[in-house]
Amino acid sequence: MVSQLGAAKDAAGWIYEFTCTAGPGHAVALAGSFNDWDPAAAPMADPDGSGCYRCTVSLNTGTYEYKFVVDDEWILDEENSNFAANDFGTLNSVLVVG
Repeated sequence: MVSQLGAAKDAAGWIYEFTCTAGPGHAVALAGSFNDWDPAAAPMADPDGSGCYRCTVSLNTGTYEYKFVVDDEWILDEENSNFAANDFGTLNSVLVVG
């Protein structure tokens, strides 16, 4: 799931929180067109051990594609009904900012 944090904005853009529920004890990251599809650039944290992983990203106006990476498996955001086909014959989740 992705949501804008109210009217929160920093020098880099609007602040969005990405949330992925995967169960406790997993390695979860966010990869997308905003970070060159590098899962290491946006690791997600599960601070209370509930299995709900979160991270925030600053984004400028535009259209972005992304996926969650859970234990090296690339998955769609099941809470986002916007998606687009990619060059690998699968789908990416899509976020439009602005």
